[in-house]
Amino acid sequence: MQGYILKIQKVREEDSIVFLLTERELLKCYRFYGARHSIVTQGFKIDFELFERGVFLPVLQNISHLGFSWLASRERLFVWQQFLRLLFEHIKDSEAVGEFYFSLVEKTAAKFARQNPKRAVVEAFLELLHFEGRLEFCERCFFCDGVLSGEKSVALLRAFLTAHSSCAGKFALDVKDVRQMFKTCEVLHASDSFVSEVFDVVMEGF
Repeated sequence: MQGYILKIQKVREEDSIVFLLTERELLKCYRFYGARHSIVTQGFKIDFELFERGVFLPVLQNISHLGFSWLASRERLFVWQQFLRLLFEHIKDSEAVGEFYFSLVEKTAAKFARQNPKRAVVEAFLELLHFEGRLEFCERCFFCDGVLSGEKSVALLRAFLTAHSSCAGKFALDVKDVRQMFKTCEVLHASDSFVSEVFDVVMEGF
C-alpha cells in the first residue's frame, strides 16, 4: 500500500501516531520507535504494510520511502510540508476521503520537480476549491457588500473570498489576474509577486 505522511504525532517513549493519505482513505496508525525501524518524516511518500492487532490502532511497518529528487531542497520541502499540514486540517474529520485528494497530492508532487513550489500549491488550492464547489468570484465585497464589478484591484481572504482591499486591510491584487486564476485554476499568467501574495492567503487555510 502507498500513501503520503500528512502528520506525525509523538506519543510515549518516542513512538508516534502517523496519519497517512492513501487512494481510498485517511489512515491513522501506530509507529513504534526503534533502531530497526526506518525514520518516518512528514511529507514523504511511502510504501507500507499495516499489522492489525485487533485493539487500538493498526501498526505501521515494512516501510519503504518513495522519494522525490526535490526533497533534498529545504525550501521546497518546507513549502510541501506546509501544504500537507493544511490539507490534513481540512480532511481530518471526514469519514471518507475520496480518490480526488490523493490524486491532487500526486499531481502537486510532480509539479514540485519542475515548477516554483508556491505556484504548485496555489494551483492545488484552486483545484481543491473548484472540486468542492467553492471557487467563485463573488461580485460583492465580503465586508461591506459593495459591488466589486468595475474595480481594478481586489483583496483575497481565506478560502479565496473577495473583498475591497480597503475593507480587508490586505494587499490589492489585479482583478484581471484574479479572475483569470479563478477561471483556469492556474497561475501561469501571473507574476512571482502576485503568486507570493496569493500563497500567503492559501496558508490561512482551506
